[in-house]
Amino acid sequence: MTAFDLDFFVIGGGSGGVRAARTAAALGARTALAEERYLGGTCVNVGCVPKKLFSYAAHYARDFQDARGYGWQTDANPGFDWPTLMQRKNAEIGRLNGIYGNLLRNAGVRVIEARARVVDAHTVEVGGEVLRCREILIATGGWPSAPDVPGSNLALNSNDVFALPRLPASIVIVGGGYIAVEFAGIFAGLGVKTTLVHRGATLLRGFDSEVVVHFQNELRQYAELRLESQVKALRRAGEHTLVTLPDGAEIAAEQVLFATGRMPNTAGLGLEEAGVQLAANGAVLVDKRFTTSVPSIHAVGDVIDRVALTPVALAEGQILAHRLFGTPAREMSYDNVPTAVFCHPEIATVGLSEEQARAGGRAIKVFRSRFTPLRHTLSGRAEKAFLKLVVDAESDKVLGAHMLGEGAAEIIQGLAIALTMGATKADFDRTLGIHPSTAEEFVTLRTPS
Repeated sequence: MTAFDLDFFVIGGGSGGVRAARTAAALGARTALAEERYLGGTCVNVGCVPKKLFSYAAHYARDFQDARGYGWQTDANPGFDWPTLMQRKNAEIGRLNGIYGNLLRNAGVRVIEARARVVDAHTVEVGGEVLRCREILIATGGWPSAPDVPGSNLALNSNDVFALPRLPASIVIVGGGYIAVEFAGIFAGLGVKTTLVHRGATLLRGFDSEVVVHFQNELRQYAELRLESQVKALRRAGEHTLVTLPDGAEIAAEQVLFATGRMPNTAGLGLEEAGVQLAANGAVLVDKRFTTSVPSIHAVGDVIDRVALTPVALAEGQILAHRLFGTPAREMSYDNVPTAVFCHPEIATVGLSEEQARAGGRAIKVFRSRFTPLRHTLSGRAEKAFLKLVVDAESDKVLGAHMLGEGAAEIIQGLAIALTMGATKADFDRTLGIHPSTAEEFVTLRTPS
């Protein structure tokens, strides 16, 4: 122990790094954490939290409209003030940054607000110090990527949006994943003319295709969707940016957002020089114990490019810390990881899609329901909910649950417990529903289709 200055040094103050550092310190390890930007990482600062706040803001316009169907005499054009939203959002993020710092320090973790670099298997350089460390954790997350096209510097990335000084009148969003479709709903909901451009034939690769088809129909009600269309170039023309498409057509918008994914944030950390193997995209290669090719260097979270979700990073960090400094906990399982896309309307899912279940060679039964939620029978909004269960035909085990509609994340979180416990369709069938609710549809589906 005396050969090292620290038992555990964490590079990166996001979800995985903070959880690992706090857990290690609680287990008695001498721990330090370095963060050069902001505590809380992507999720707190430029991801989950501010994005969900923006999504709430965008929903109010729809709520004002829907209220008229219930007798409310609302202003036909309620006002919205972008600076107020930004100010309130910034205050909340600042509060969370402080909470993260206090959690670490109260746990006995030394927090260093500087960039750290790995020197060798047991040495880091940070803020002018050179520290010898028994174990090192890389938890530096990801960073937005952008297509390499002429004029790409004219576009925002998903980090920039959260510091946008003025709400544009029009925007072109490039991408087809979580970030792209979420911001399409946000900007359209705030009154911005929105166009979504994606190179693929469908949005949200990896999600159940039937859910995606229904979502695309809903999205077209509030935004223009251009699929199978890549951006060739951007150029400035007065107050607008012109987006050139493969057929030569141009779309003019006040802002362009590249929401084309995030890459592992490993550049300049000294990892390859220290012997750590990286994937072609910069992701840190780890085994199932989250250890790299160098036995004393580990990695968790988005930087390993497995499942880029905050709860996954939290679990990975905690499991690693227990293995290194306590009693080894469970192994990480990536089965039945629930996830939600906070688009309009929401998508949430857990388990296998229909395509994944069929690809595994299973005989399956599929139960589905598409309907107008009770709320919109009076609001008049032409919005449909869609629910789907994928069931193993032989064992009756529910393999996947999928939902498009209001409250999808809250409903699927509960179903994730059921799937994790191995619930069967018979278990769903003997469960009483809450009436009237959307959630009850999941326990009243009777006829496979």
